[in-house]
Amino acid sequence: MSLSANAAVLNEISGKFTIQPIEVEEPRVDEVLIEIAACGICHTDLVVSKGALSVPTPVVLGHEGAGKIVSVGSAVTSVAVGDPVILSYSSCGNCGACTSHQDPYCNEFMPRNFSAARTDGSTAFSSKGEKIHSHFFGQSAFSTHIVAPARNVVKAPTDIDLDILAPLGCGIQTGAGSILNELKVQADSVVLILGAGAVGISAVMAARIAGARSIIAIDLSEARLALAQELGATHTVRSDGRSVSELLASININGADYILDTTGVPALVNDAVSSLNIRGVIGLSAAYPHEQMMEVDFASMMIGGRRVQGIVEGSAVPQDFIPKLISYYRQGLFPFDRLIEHFSFSDINEAVEACESGRVIKPVLRMR
Repeated sequence: MSLSANAAVLNEISGKFTIQPIEVEEPRVDEVLIEIAACGICHTDLVVSKGALSVPTPVVLGHEGAGKIVSVGSAVTSVAVGDPVILSYSSCGNCGACTSHQDPYCNEFMPRNFSAARTDGSTAFSSKGEKIHSHFFGQSAFSTHIVAPARNVVKAPTDIDLDILAPLGCGIQTGAGSILNELKVQADSVVLILGAGAVGISAVMAARIAGARSIIAIDLSEARLALAQELGATHTVRSDGRSVSELLASININGADYILDTTGVPALVNDAVSSLNIRGVIGLSAAYPHEQMMEVDFASMMIGGRRVQGIVEGSAVPQDFIPKLISYYRQGLFPFDRLIEHFSFSDINEAVEACESGRVIKPVLRMR
């Protein structure tokens, strides 16, 4: 048995998304079938669509989905038909990282999230008998219906619209989690955030929750910096060609205890390392080109007890962390909805363009 759905299919790398009818398989024993209500567009969707990773085509991307459970596999007990859910990344649940509550560092993270297929190579989508690749981040949520592993889903509250909650599953979780889970920013500290997109401004809001004394956002966009200041940044600086240390000096700050890069620009990261305070740490939480190398003064890093920390998905276990973010949202401490602009599913290419241009921080597709 299969279900008819509409999906935004990427038929070739660097092409446009084409909304077309597909067939969706019934869920397997450990999977759930979900009717998608909304899906955020993440920077990772964009770079993958341009060929940054070897994802096969035709493929359905999208990994910030939210919707309602339509049916469940025979082994699924964590959710039931009718439950509203938020989707996040995929992990195996069995490796050392997963069993130690470090799911983002799952031994199978790359194949489970970027192979666009189940671990046995099969897909849940097809069109006219031809395979359409599914299970991108375990979900492929640029579709009205999807099949995903039950481990991917987080129960959602019933009193907040799913088109608000959808983007919590990746970018927003990554920014907030990097600050709260991995860097563990301390009160009265100095935090520097490179980039004021969805990940960066989520980090700004989280740093405010952590009680940081100074929260500095650096970006090229005056509009994004203005929003970052509204949402918790104590200082904003427009990047204008000066070094990071010069930009900090312009606001009378000598260095940072924590630096979070959300830009993925190696030259900026290399420049920023020199602005770490004693015992400071720089977190890397973006998509970086493989051919670029990090440049550090080893003596300075060693003598000052400084660290470089890679961060995946904000080091967050979604079932634990997303409810915390929702709680902060209810308290008015984490107004991530300020980042969102909604688009009709049929306007997905317009939404992608708005994201790529920087006009919209977090586009969210409404599927119906």
